[in-house]
Amino acid sequence: MNTTGDDVRENEVPESDEREPDPREPDAPAPHEQPKGWGIASITVISLAAVFVVLWGMLEHAGIIMPAFLALNLVIAAQPLQKLLERKGLPRWPAMIVVLLVLYLVLLALVGMLVWSVWVAAERIPEYQDEFTRIYEQTIAFLGTFGVGEDQITSSLAGIDPQAIMGTVQNVAGQLSSAGGQLSILVIALTFLVFDIPGIARRREVIAEQRPRFNDAIESFTHGVKSYWIVSTVFGLIVAAMDVVALFILGVPLALVWGVLAFVTNYIPNIGFVLGLVPPALFALLTGGPAEALWVVVIYSVINLVMQSFIQPKFYGDAVGLTPTVTFLSLVFWAGIGGPLGALLSVPLTLAVKAVLVDADPRLAWFSTFLTPPGADAKRDRRRGGKSAATAS
Repeated sequence: MNTTGDDVRENEVPESDEREPDPREPDAPAPHEQPKGWGIASITVISLAAVFVVLWGMLEHAGIIMPAFLALNLVIAAQPLQKLLERKGLPRWPAMIVVLLVLYLVLLALVGMLVWSVWVAAERIPEYQDEFTRIYEQTIAFLGTFGVGEDQITSSLAGIDPQAIMGTVQNVAGQLSSAGGQLSILVIALTFLVFDIPGIARRREVIAEQRPRFNDAIESFTHGVKSYWIVSTVFGLIVAAMDVVALFILGVPLALVWGVLAFVTNYIPNIGFVLGLVPPALFALLTGGPAEALWVVVIYSVINLVMQSFIQPKFYGDAVGLTPTVTFLSLVFWAGIGGPLGALLSVPLTLAVKAVLVDADPRLAWFSTFLTPPGADAKRDRRRGGKSAATAS
């Protein structure tokens, strides 16, 4: 029986368009999984490179960036004074001049107190040079009682020369002259920023209309900066007063000088206590012996433990919105970038980075939980809502 070509085609089993996947071949990505643009690895590498370039630039130009940022902090902290003067009926320009003069006086007072304390200490140190040498020799003899030969101790401590130590301490006042360039930049930046306040206010209005979240981040930064300097100043005065009273009772020389030093170093978080403790403890050792030096260390430690470890962090957490761990890490990081001014401005610098990179981007809201204490965001939202209600009313 003859079959036509059509019958043969009808009896043929049609081939399926789908074929069994080869187990050796990887599954093809779904259309929504197709890579678009740069991958995560490329973005990560480029981001890290950009961060490295920015940090390198800040490290190279820290002598300009840090004084200018300090000037910005001072202007932000002085904004309530200018608003008060304007509410009292003083025109804007005279109010700005008054604010600028007040900031000059505050800056001059802080620098003057620091220079005065270091200068007075440097003048008094030569009086105790013989006593320091005697204590140095007694220390070597005491270590020799533990079975270590005097020659071994002397060779181990050969690099420690009392004359060199005294010379180094006496030259501290002379080293302050190197900060003259940074002080000039600070004064110039302070002048321009104060007179640019009206322009800043107009820019903030434009930002609030077009980028409300970024404006909220800047508002949070300015609030944190003002709160940080207020809390630091108040607690610095309290700690300095308590230290001066304790030193007067113990009879340590230059008690008022060490109180000024304690006030200034209180602005440096975490390690400012140590910087303010070493000089009075050393003078107590030279004048009253190890027992008096030990009392200074104990009293300073108790005062600072209670004030800076239990009370002050509570106010910092509520006012600034950073955890103690972040505060300490920021101190180490910014001190490496900007030196002493970086340590002084570590918290405001961290607040600025947080405002620009975290608070202004809703996609990074989750990262804020690692930087702020519990409830900090809720307090910020309540403060923002209160300001919105006041503006609306």
